[in-house]
Amino acid sequence: MRYDLVIFDNDGVLVDSEPISNTILAGYLTELGHPTSYEDSLRDYMGGAVHRVHDLVRERTGLVLPESFDETLHARVFAAFERELAAVDGVTDVLGKLGADGVPYCVASSGSHERIRVAHRRTGLDRWFAEGTVFSAQDVGRGKPAPDLFLHAAERLGVAPERCVVVEDSPLGVQAARAAGMDVYGFTAMTSAQKLPGAKGYFTTMAELPALLV
Repeated sequence: MRYDLVIFDNDGVLVDSEPISNTILAGYLTELGHPTSYEDSLRDYMGGAVHRVHDLVRERTGLVLPESFDETLHARVFAAFERELAAVDGVTDVLGKLGADGVPYCVASSGSHERIRVAHRRTGLDRWFAEGTVFSAQDVGRGKPAPDLFLHAAERLGVAPERCVVVEDSPLGVQAARAAGMDVYGFTAMTSAQKLPGAKGYFTTMAELPALLV
């Protein structure tokens, strides 16, 4: 069906940030005495808001991360973004086609508004997202896999959940979209389809996406 709103995840879908941010997160947690590999970080935190890191560390160890954790993590990630972040290959072609076809779209990310802005400025994607089309887990308090963020984006843009489709690359994001009552397509450039159960379909390159959204 033709959807009334396409909701994009940001990290890993619009910008190729997951390898950067998860390498830094794993290294920082290890530095703080919580040994974490890159693979551990992808498995446990990919697609989630930073509060998930605090919650899992507390649940597993009974310890609390430093008050400065978020600030330090973000500073390290943003510095790396400025050096090396790029847009996902082909995503501007997708956004251009949606715009030409008159299909509304937005971004709904577990990352902070600042993280989204930094990433979009660095990659030039800021020109593709008008004011009022960028949503963060900061807006709702609970990140993915809760459906709150996707439902908030749909409500703000005046679209019923069943008329929305989500583009995601993380298990947490797919869970959130399904919980919101939305169709979801899984981007498998980094995460296999087997790890994204429940998606309506899967694609490995952005060139494949437009055909799924009609």
